[in-house]
Amino acid sequence: MELTLLGTGAPEGLPLPDCPCAVCATSLGEAARAATALLVDGVLLLDLTPGAALAAARAGHSLGGVRQVLLSHPHDGPAVEVPAGLPQPGRVADGRELATLTGHRVRAVALDAPGSGYEVTGPDGERLLYLPPGGAPAGLADGNGNGFGLGFTGADGGRAAYEMVLADVLGRPDGLARLRAAGAVGPTTDVIAVHIGHGAPPGKELTRRLAAAGARAVPDGTTLVVGAYEDVPDVPRRTLVLGGARSGKSVEAERRLEAFPEVLYVATGGTRNGDAEWADRVSLHRERRPGSWRTAETCDLVPLLADDGPPLLIDCLSLWLTHVMDEVNAWDDAEWAGGGERRLRERVAELADAVRATRRTVVAVSNEVGSGIVPATASGRRYRDELGRLNAAFAAECEHLLLVVAGQALPLRG
Repeated sequence: MELTLLGTGAPEGLPLPDCPCAVCATSLGEAARAATALLVDGVLLLDLTPGAALAAARAGHSLGGVRQVLLSHPHDGPAVEVPAGLPQPGRVADGRELATLTGHRVRAVALDAPGSGYEVTGPDGERLLYLPPGGAPAGLADGNGNGFGLGFTGADGGRAAYEMVLADVLGRPDGLARLRAAGAVGPTTDVIAVHIGHGAPPGKELTRRLAAAGARAVPDGTTLVVGAYEDVPDVPRRTLVLGGARSGKSVEAERRLEAFPEVLYVATGGTRNGDAEWADRVSLHRERRPGSWRTAETCDLVPLLADDGPPLLIDCLSLWLTHVMDEVNAWDDAEWAGGGERRLRERVAELADAVRATRRTVVAVSNEVGSGIVPATASGRRYRDELGRLNAAFAAECEHLLLVVAGQALPLRG
């Protein structure tokens, strides 16, 4: 099954008309995107957008052979003109299946937002799933095959992953997480980001954000073969995100896992009873997290890293260090010289060993404080130095290392 992306952008396109933002100002040439529309084997058109016939011609195709036009989402503004010779656009009711004379089968997937997703099966059995902007599948269950609302099956009659998924990865990463939890997206599924708007800068930053979710973007006019092997982005197993206060490091860390289900958020800061300002900080963090994530408030990281389970998001190592320095009484010079320093080194080495041996996906956050003012107290200087050593030891065991400055993530490794 051959798929041509006549457009890959948000419904309004990219750049947005009259938008002065930096992303729109730099979305030129190959980075510009028309509204998303898909041409399947030259016979099935998913979403009719302005200029579709011209876009097809530019990609070396014609709409003359299209036998079915299906719309996936409500279209605001004036109705799109239907080019001469094209059938009138229609929709498939949720859960219903449409069989075409060309051998393609289209099943409508119920969503949690207005519109319909379309599961397309080609004449040779290849399968793709196309989701509209802002939409995610509704009624999905876990990987046990119960209540998916999807029609995908493997050769043995069980559930099998799609060969390709085209979805609003940036706008609805939780939808991709649901598909992963249901087994509809697997390690070899080619996840293509569509409906791309001005939520992320184009170029390397867009590529980086999508790769962290196991997805990729392609330019308008690209033709893909569904089921052909592609170099699916390799999601890093261990990542350390560094940054200063309010740099955006926690947001960056959360973004790297929001397309994955059942994340365990490990909060090392505790509740600090009686501290209203700290409680407000914790509340804001909790509200930002997807509802499917669980939270564990603990500094006992080594057993979590040793266990099997869902991805871990550890926020943050700097508070873990404070906890351990409290335990070894590192703030007292005599205790520090009498064994506290040795015990702290042992704890850091134990943590680094656990990171090296873990089989879980891990994203950890830590503060980078060594570039600022030299602390005025000996204990402050001791903490600064030990945090630098901890960050270096943890980073040595990670495939990806990022430094976040002013909300911008700078890759240092990976």
